[in-house]
Amino acid sequence: MSLDGTYDPDNIFAKILRGEMPAARVFEDDHVLAFMDVFPQARGHTLVIPKRSTARNLLDEAPEVVGPLMLGVQRVARAVRAALNPDGLVITQFNGAPAGQTVFHLHIHIIPRWDGLALGRHGAGGMADIDELKALAAQIAAKIA
Repeated sequence: MSLDGTYDPDNIFAKILRGEMPAARVFEDDHVLAFMDVFPQARGHTLVIPKRSTARNLLDEAPEVVGPLMLGVQRVARAVRAALNPDGLVITQFNGAPAGQTVFHLHIHIIPRWDGLALGRHGAGGMADIDELKALAAQIAAKIA
């Protein structure tokens, strides 16, 4: 899918927001929902999405949504760091399929990185164990300030 298009209200993230699909939830407030990526590129790979949005990507989003979204990303990233003690963090966001976007609901990736450990391919590493994701989610959630 290109940068332009119509928002699909039945995308997986919209279904998670509506409670129609399960997710290993990390954090939620009035503006954002954070949950574990089921196809993680690294242990602790977390996604943050705006709760009240029909934007397919960052370019489509209203400024009044972007501010609280980024504050949520920062809050969750700090918790990932505190919980997992990575050597670094990748915080990224894809716009359009050619850029790597696979779900067309605005979302931000928080990916912990450790020296010497290779990063998995986006969306290609296989589905993670749900019990492990839930344990990681609880570990990260315990560090939310």
